[in-house]
Amino acid sequence: METKIYNQTGKEAGKFKLPAGIFDVSWNADLVHEVVRLMNSNSRENVAHTKTRGEVRGGGKKPWKQKGTGRARHGSSRSPIWVGGGVTHGPRNDQNFNRKINKKVKDKALLTILSRKWKDGEILFVDAISFAKPKSKDAKSVLTAFGSIKGFEKISSKKKNAALIAFDARTPAVDKSFKNFGNVSIEEFRNINPVSLMNHSYLVIVSPEKSLKALSAKTAKA
Repeated sequence: METKIYNQTGKEAGKFKLPAGIFDVSWNADLVHEVVRLMNSNSRENVAHTKTRGEVRGGGKKPWKQKGTGRARHGSSRSPIWVGGGVTHGPRNDQNFNRKINKKVKDKALLTILSRKWKDGEILFVDAISFAKPKSKDAKSVLTAFGSIKGFEKISSKKKNAALIAFDARTPAVDKSFKNFGNVSIEEFRNINPVSLMNHSYLVIVSPEKSLKALSAKTAKA
């Protein structure tokens, strides 16, 4: 399996042999769905919190006597059926949404998504991206150049989650240059995960030989 490598001007710069253990994994929708669901659950910010009838203020005195008033009997104004009373089955910030994900399962889901994206023509390999100094104009030129490549026309025009650019090592100049682009995310390849891949239309792998080296070693041991 071979693929083309491009430079940051969008021109073909050579060929690259793809590791079969990474880009030739069969699609498993159930596995990917399960891993993404668990990862989203683990990253959930548990903020919303309601008080039960035992936590709301007041209600220590019986509103009125049990009988003889013609009204329904009540023992406390903290009852959930009263305005200002407690909430039944409401969200609680002490609820634990963390779920265990087996490391091998997570790695298999990552390889599955990488293989699917490659087969769908959504992965672009680039030899290097570098800037002498931080400049959004230079970053825009790179995205425009990538958009001129067949199959990647939307990488510079899609308004949200257009591409995840994965580097073998990030530099301040590159980070700052792409900072103002809301449709592009910058990450080191070793930190990509199934959720980040599924949330972006395209994946740009910079310096693929270096970036894929550790992942290839991991699949060889499996």
